Amino acid sequence: MQTNPTHTSLVAVGDSFTEGMSDLLPDGSYRGWADLLAARMAARTPGFRYANLAVRGKLIGQIVDEQIEVAAAMRADVVTLVGGLNDTLRPKCDMDRVRGLLTEAVERLAPSCGQLVLMRSPGRQGPVLERFRPRMEALYACIDELAEKHGAVVVDLYGAPSLGDPRLWDVDRLHLTAEGHRRVAEAVWQTLGYEPEDPEWRTPMPATAPPGWITRRVADARFARQHLLPWIGRRLTGRSSGDGRPPKRPELVPYVGGLGQPAAEAELS
Repeated sequence: MQTNPTHTSLVAVGDSFTEGMSDLLPDGSYRGWADLLAARMAARTPGFRYANLAVRGKLIGQIVDEQIEVAAAMRADVVTLVGGLNDTLRPKCDMDRVRGLLTEAVERLAPSCGQLVLMRSPGRQGPVLERFRPRMEALYACIDELAEKHGAVVVDLYGAPSLGDPRLWDVDRLHLTAEGHRRVAEAVWQTLGYEPEDPEWRTPMPATAPPGWITRRVADARFARQHLLPWIGRRLTGRSSGDGRPPKRPELVPYVGGLGQPAAEAELS
C-alpha cells in the first residue's frame, strides 16, 4: 500500500454500519465513519468527491441489486463495501447464497475502482450475537478469500480489542457510538496507507467500574422494549428499517460536511 496516497473520490456501499448509525448529529442526521473518512480525505485533496449509497437494514442481495452497479459506474478511486452481516443475523440464512452475492459484488466493483476496501465488521460480546458468531466468521473467511483474489484490502475490525468494549456501542447494542465510528475511520485511513492520526485506535479504553446489577437489568429491559422487540417484529413481518429510505449521499459530488439524511432515534437495522 502506498504511503500517504492521494485519492480524489470515495464511494461507500452497504447498510446501517456505513450509513453511520448511531453517530447522531445535533440536526438529527447520522454521520459515521465513512463521512469522517471523507472529511479527512477532502482536507488533503481539493475537489474531493464523495458518495454514500448505504441504507440501513439492507441485505446483501439488496446491496447488489440497488447499490453495486451505481457504485461501479462512478469509477471512484476508493470504494468501500461492507455487507452481509444483516443476513447472518436473520433466523434463517443461506450462507452459500450470501457468499455468492458477495462474490458477485466484489467481482463487479474491484475492476471499476482504484482500490476496493472490504471489512471484517466489529462484534461485541453478548447472548444475542453469540448464536450467530459462526455465520459471521464464515462471512469474514469469505471476505478474506475474495480480497486476496481480487486485490482488495481488508480492514480487520473484528479482531480489534477496543471495538469489543460495550461503551463503544449504542443502547441498541448493534451500532457503534461516535467514538466507535471515529476509530473505524482511523482504521480505514491507515489501511489505505495514510499516516496515522491515532496509532492507538486498537487500544481498549481505560477500565472503569462495571455498572451494578440493577443498572444492567434496567438497561436490558430498555433494550428489549425499545430495540429488540421492534427488530423481531420487523423480521417476522418481512419489513426493514430502510424500506423506502434513499441514500443520504446518492451522487458522487464534491464533499460538503454536515449533509445527511434526517434520521429518527437509532434503531436496529
